[in-house]
Amino acid sequence: MKILVLNGPNLNMLGLREPDIYGKSTYADLLALIKAEADRLGVEVEFFQSNHEGALVDAIQGAYGRVDGIVINPGAYTHTSVALLDAVKAVSIPTVEVHISDPDARDEFRKISYIRMACVKTVKGLGFEGYLEALRYLVKTL
Repeated sequence: MKILVLNGPNLNMLGLREPDIYGKSTYADLLALIKAEADRLGVEVEFFQSNHEGALVDAIQGAYGRVDGIVINPGAYTHTSVALLDAVKAVSIPTVEVHISDPDARDEFRKISYIRMACVKTVKGLGFEGYLEALRYLVKTL
């Protein structure tokens, strides 16, 4: 089983970006944590991060026929990108939306998630643990 883990804009700045919201652990720490859990579960993970919407769409489209599931934290594109929604719908790969914080407990505009309409599950507000929950969910249900 192979899972693609996608991260959108500013996730590469973890540890520096608003540590009171996102914590002090880095993006490299996040990837190491996910990789360790994937190894424990016996699944292969592939990582991709971009600050560019089109690159994320390309990664989703490129996953077609190659991966069994997607874990995605679209960052700010959660609230703006119909393109990401359409890409996930087009490939029909089971996808779990993840957010380190709970967007519903923050600014009003963050309560809108376009991509959620194409996802099999949303995990929010659990910090880095949310990625592990998403990974476990996909392994269990696929």
